[in-house]
Amino acid sequence: MAFAQPSVTGVRIGAHPDSTRFVLDVSENIAVSVFTLADPYRVVIDMPALDWKVGDGGQGEAGETQGLVERYRFGLFQQGNTRLVLDLRKPAVVRQAFVLPPQGAYGYRFVVDLEATDRARFMKTVQSPPAAPASPPAAIQSAPQKRGDSRRTVAIDAGHGGVDPGTISGDGTYEKSVTLSVALELKRQLERTGRYNVIATRQNDIFIPLGERVEIGRRGKADLFISLHADSIANGSIRGSTVYTLSETASDKEAAALASKENKADIIAGVDLGKQSPEVTGILIDLMQRETMNYSIEFARLLIPKLEQAAEMRDNPHRFAGFRVLKAPDVPSVLVEMGYLSNAQDTRYLKSARGQREIAAAIAASVDGYFQRHDARLSAQ
Repeated sequence: MAFAQPSVTGVRIGAHPDSTRFVLDVSENIAVSVFTLADPYRVVIDMPALDWKVGDGGQGEAGETQGLVERYRFGLFQQGNTRLVLDLRKPAVVRQAFVLPPQGAYGYRFVVDLEATDRARFMKTVQSPPAAPASPPAAIQSAPQKRGDSRRTVAIDAGHGGVDPGTISGDGTYEKSVTLSVALELKRQLERTGRYNVIATRQNDIFIPLGERVEIGRRGKADLFISLHADSIANGSIRGSTVYTLSETASDKEAAALASKENKADIIAGVDLGKQSPEVTGILIDLMQRETMNYSIEFARLLIPKLEQAAEMRDNPHRFAGFRVLKAPDVPSVLVEMGYLSNAQDTRYLKSARGQREIAAAIAASVDGYFQRHDARLSAQ
């Protein structure tokens, strides 16, 4: 028998000169965990999985903010856990956080009272969040390889997810939804050939930290890692696909800005970055990674002509930047910006079944060409 999830039916913010009250109307009493993170200043609230019935239906950012709260986001952080992140305009301490029982016209209410403070006092309140599982349930390898299995392994990474919505278009299309749809279509197309074992970093609307996305590919012994995105750009008239490979020196200012934005996904989801491994926060590009980068470039050059047959392309479609999801030292990796949700034409194409099918087909054909070339090279040796 399935039980209904508790739900959020309202969000309210009350602002005073030096304090702010943030209130969620909830359908029942819930257990919460509250902690703060610095740089930027955030209050993070973990709760059971909730059915959000306000704002944008639980997709990501919602509501008008005021007082000490600059913005807030919510969404699935890991299986069974909803995370709410309050971005603060300046340092503030959680004076109290509690659940009020039903009274009069009100049902249960979860209340957070914030009080303005200085940085020194705020830093004393910062604490490590509860440990996340080492391997999120969403990281599913669909068909585990058996001994003697000759299939190549391809890892497909649907960018963003859960509490991190990514870009939101003018018509309300979420990047995390577009990337997941294309990733699942690409997974289906590759598996249908019988030649590939496909790993998906996520198969539902859940948050996966950037470093964990890299490790999912490495643990699965991926031969190729493909990260899918659909970002935004200040000039809404610009459209088209771009393929990025790793370089610590960006090919242009736009590439650098995009990488910087994407690399902040963990901050958006309320992750403590203070304990990240050196491999995640900055990799020295050694000889192994130089070889891996060459293979990444080879795949990118095969992919671009295929994408040109399916979608509009940017000028200079192969670009370089320091995306964290491309930093596995031993897995050739590319990041595909399928188009821009800041452009109406790209948005219509990317959210359509036809567009998703055609982009997935172009990538799948490129995967075939890449491994055929490698097999031919091995046969010639």
